[in-house]
Amino acid sequence: MVTLPPLRDVVARHGLQASKALGQNFLFDGQLLARIAAVPGELTDAEVLEVGPGPGGLTRALLAAGARVTAVERDRRCMPALAELGSVYPGRLVVIEGDALAVDLPAQFEGKPHIVANLPYNIGTALLVGWLTTDWRPWWASATLMFQREVAERIVAKAGDDAFGRLAVLAQWRSTARIAMPVHRSAFTPPPKVMSAVVHIEPVEAPAGVAVRDLERLTAAAFGQRRKMLRQSLKGVPGALAAAEVLGIDVSRRAETVTIEEWVALARLTGGSPAA
Repeated sequence: MVTLPPLRDVVARHGLQASKALGQNFLFDGQLLARIAAVPGELTDAEVLEVGPGPGGLTRALLAAGARVTAVERDRRCMPALAELGSVYPGRLVVIEGDALAVDLPAQFEGKPHIVANLPYNIGTALLVGWLTTDWRPWWASATLMFQREVAERIVAKAGDDAFGRLAVLAQWRSTARIAMPVHRSAFTPPPKVMSAVVHIEPVEAPAGVAVRDLERLTAAAFGQRRKMLRQSLKGVPGALAAAEVLGIDVSRRAETVTIEEWVALARLTGGSPAA
């Protein structure tokens, strides 16, 4: 069994402090980190992508679970601590110094990795949207991601919920999304102003005949004017109102009442382009 020094000691020894500019908040609770690492299921010899490992708290838990971890970190201050961790788990940790938004992530893996990350708050949503709009089925097997609770609720929301919007449609029309666990703000150093939650997303087969760009075009128009009726918000999308009539969707409804299945059906009728 691998014995590691307490993470707080490692952070203190390297003089590390969470950077607000980089959206960092460190987690030190080993039991909590082990629970997060367990969400994707069995990780023995599995490929895992971690974005924003910081000093390596979650990285420790993933390595202890048997994963082969590729971690992308733009904060070079964290490199010595991660290098120490890699020396304890030889051949199991690859650290890439760079911006995860710019790195060719799929090229780093032999198969389909699980993504497990306490995402930097300032790029978390942008990363997720990029991962959800890739070719389907995607290059990743599952995604277990820490978000601010408000963002997590937007990802898993259902039609009729106040939080239901474009992000929910994008996350759920060809994948399943659930909140795996809440995480109290006091678990972080420094504590953020908001609560957090871990979301688990698994790809499923995409509905036939629908392109993500057509779905995005519809939802951008409708949720961009979410307080207006569909007859007003969708009038600028060619064919959308006619498609709603064919499908029996009342155009006096508002965007947040339209189910994901109805959005998919609208995109299928208004798009006419191959699914992507």
